[in-house]
Amino acid sequence: MSSATACAQPNIALVKYWGKRDEGLILPATGSLSMTLDAFTTTTTVRLGVEADSFTLNGSPAAEAAMSRTTSFLDLVRELAADDGPAAVTSVNEAPTGAGLASSASGFAALALAASKAYGLDLDQSELSRLARRGSGSACRSIVPGFAVWHAGRDDASSYAEPIPAPDLRLVIVTIDSHEKAVSSREAMRLTRDTSPFYNAWISSTEAVLDEMVSACRTGDIARIGELTELHALRMHAVIASCRPPVRYLAPASVSVFDAAAALRASGVQAWATADAGPNVCLLTTPGEAGEVASAVSGLGRVRVVSPGPGARLVSPGLGARSVPTPGSEEM
Repeated sequence: MSSATACAQPNIALVKYWGKRDEGLILPATGSLSMTLDAFTTTTTVRLGVEADSFTLNGSPAAEAAMSRTTSFLDLVRELAADDGPAAVTSVNEAPTGAGLASSASGFAALALAASKAYGLDLDQSELSRLARRGSGSACRSIVPGFAVWHAGRDDASSYAEPIPAPDLRLVIVTIDSHEKAVSSREAMRLTRDTSPFYNAWISSTEAVLDEMVSACRTGDIARIGELTELHALRMHAVIASCRPPVRYLAPASVSVFDAAAALRASGVQAWATADAGPNVCLLTTPGEAGEVASAVSGLGRVRVVSPGPGARLVSPGLGARSVPTPGSEEM
């Protein structure tokens, strides 16, 4: 009987992924850039030698839709490994599931590594990133430590995430609502692509912002990184709101966090807001200003300061939380 356990953290996109050009391969319409966190770990064990596939999430049997996605993903791994044996998957999320804090990214990154090892595959970082992408697009970035660029690519082989140098930054996460959102990201992406009159402009402008962001990260221009981060988040939520029927993820308290970021900047504190597809907001700032930023928004939700974190890693059997980095990653 073979088993493997892996951990991964979610990532928050500074240049957003929103829209696919290929649903089957989960190829994005544009590239994106993110920061993998040092918090909200997903721990996943894949055990072979069982009679049928199963998936337990946070101590309970997973819902039918989650079970179906997991089985489909295991089928990809089984095809690569030429092994059709069933697997028992057990996963624990520290982040709320489906609330816009990238739980699917950490979930499928951990599953990709645990399943590939359980089935005897030895994948390098780019191969593992490509595999994770097939479960959830943003999961390809959680394979990578710290800051990552996901290349849109031309095909399956060229669409993966890789590390990029960036200055040391912090995210102050303001959790406003931990409930699962009513409209999934996948559904809202399709609606945006199919019904928004601004979708093509979103694609072309995202490509331009990504080029600017990569340059800003490489030169360590924190102000430019922050400005682009907030700009792109607001553009994403604007194009989502232009769907038919409209989808609105930001709550009134979410907008208040964006307002708080503007007030902090006006007082000379570096802080820029961003939000994925959900009501929860993150404030990008520097290590030295993170405490002040956190205090400024403490009344708007549950607040946690996070740093750049490690990529997906194996947890060695019998050794608790000792982690082994994936190829190309580093302990943080």
